[in-house]
Order: sequence, then C-alpha cells, then structure tokens
Amino acid sequence: MKAVVCEEYGPPSRLRLLDVPVPAAGPRQVLILNRVAAVNFPDTLMIQGKYQLKPPLPFSPGCELAGIVTALGAEVTELKPGDTVVAMIPFGAYAQQVAVDVEKVIALPAGLSDTELELAGALTMTYGTSLHALQDRADVRAGETLLVLGAAGGVGLAAVELGKLMNMRVIAAASSQEKLAIAREYGADEVIDYSREDLRERIKALVGAQGVDVVYDPVGGDLSEAAVRSMGWNGRYLVVGFAAGTIAKIPLNLTLLKGCALVGVFWGEFVRRERQRHLANMRALFDWLAQKRIRPLISGRYPLSRAGEALEAVLARRVIGKVVILPGAVE
Repeated sequence: MKAVVCEEYGPPSRLRLLDVPVPAAGPRQVLILNRVAAVNFPDTLMIQGKYQLKPPLPFSPGCELAGIVTALGAEVTELKPGDTVVAMIPFGAYAQQVAVDVEKVIALPAGLSDTELELAGALTMTYGTSLHALQDRADVRAGETLLVLGAAGGVGLAAVELGKLMNMRVIAAASSQEKLAIAREYGADEVIDYSREDLRERIKALVGAQGVDVVYDPVGGDLSEAAVRSMGWNGRYLVVGFAAGTIAKIPLNLTLLKGCALVGVFWGEFVRRERQRHLANMRALFDWLAQKRIRPLISGRYPLSRAGEALEAVLARRVIGKVVILPGAVE
C-alpha cells in the first residue's frame, strides 16, 4: 500500500510517498480501508518535531480518518467487517490502510454517501475540540457573547457554528474579508478584520464596557493580550492553540482586574481521560450532522501524493474550514 512518511523532522516538502507493508490488526485492533484523512494543525507541528507527541522516526502523520473496517483482531467483538467508522489516532492516518485500537474507533450509521463520510471524517477533531471547549470547559449559556479568533480556520469556524447553535451572540475575528464572509455564512453576528482593524477598539465598539463573556483563541501571538483586555466580568478565555506560531505572555494582573479565568483546552487529553464524555459529545455531533444542524466546510481535497501541499496550506493559514486527503487517490 501507499503511505506518506516522515523520515526526518522538517517542513512538509520533506515528506515522501512510499510503498509500505499493509499493517496487521493486533488483538484489540481493526484494520481500516482509509477513505478520508483530515488535515489538522497539529499534523504540521508533529512533522517538524514541535508537538507534545514526538513519534519515533519514520512515521506517517495524520490523526483523523474515516473508512471501512476490513479485518478484526482476535479479541474485537464491538465491530464487524464492512462497518463504516471514524477514528482518532496519535499519528498514522496518511496511509491507504490503518490498524487502529478499537477504543479509538466510533461506528457511523450504515449507508452513508461518500460526501457524508467525508464530512464525518472532517469534523471529529475540529468540532470535537470546539464542543468540548464551549460546553465542557466554558459552560457557555444562551445570550452570552462569544469572540472567536481565527474564525475561518477548522476549529474557529466550528466554534462559530456551535456558538450559534448554543444561542450565543458570536463575534468572528479573522484576517481577511473572504474569511469573514464565510464566518457570516456560518452564523457570525458581527465580524472583525484584525488585519485592518484594531481588535480591542472594534470589540469595545461592539460590546461596550461589558466586554465579551467567552474568548475562543486558537491563534495566540499578538492578538491574545488585546482579547484578554476585552474580557467581561466572570469571562472565560479558552486557550485552544497557537497557530500564529508564538505563545503570548499574558500579564496575570488582567485576570484579577477582570475577574476572568484562563482555561486550557487540550482535547486529545480529554479524549484519553474522559472517554464516556467524549463519546457523548461525538454522538451529539453526529446527530446534529444527520439533522443538518451543522455542516463542516471542506474547502480542499488532495490526493495522497499531494499531502505535503495540504500541510503547507495549513501552515500558511490559507485554509478556510478543513482540507482533507483522499488516500484512494494517489496521483
């Protein structure tokens, strides 16, 4: 089979498409014929050796996939060949077939179309992160104001859509008018172009002295302090990621003056530690997807041979919504 392999840490251009053996399913594993592998920001960090998890070289990147179960390990009884599934794994999804621990697999309804399977495969990490952040970490309430930074990226756009689903007032902030137009399509009530507008002054014009109740920040960098200074009393600042490439140093006196909380959002660790709550969140998301109450945006599809290009687009912050890799398409 074909797989994208990272043989040395570095930029996406160093990845190679190789012929590798088909993996065998271990006793508590299933073998999945991979139909779609979603591309996520942590993938770009992992291949550079900058992520919390550093797999031993060589490895295949990718942590999110959807496909068809083709073989079972000797101790697997929860699934059967032919089941359509999604899976979250530490790495290894940029391959045509993947052996996955059964505990990391979630069965999907039978009879999904190719389009529906793509959408299911693209929402697990981004919508899972955003639902966990808003529901579990911030305990948001209807009528509260939500500021989303990086509002057109994968997790940001999911936060915009879920915030509206939860009856919040959503302010979307992004770096271009094109991105903000998409955020409006996904429910944003107000928008801020922080490439041309002063973030803090624009927030003040929208919400006044009251400030915002919840900030969702997957960007970091220079925007973070301005957003903290715009918090309302009892606000919750969700630290989701650092797409800008730098980690802000927040003056802690601001949390005292604002009476606000800085709240870390580490979805991968939540999945590992609180599996039942994670599964409940996934069931809610797949129900909303079936009901067409959420609709993940897939803005690009790449064959396996162009996985490096997909990662470059994510690194350059050119992606709106999500991009995916189709392992069945090599050229």
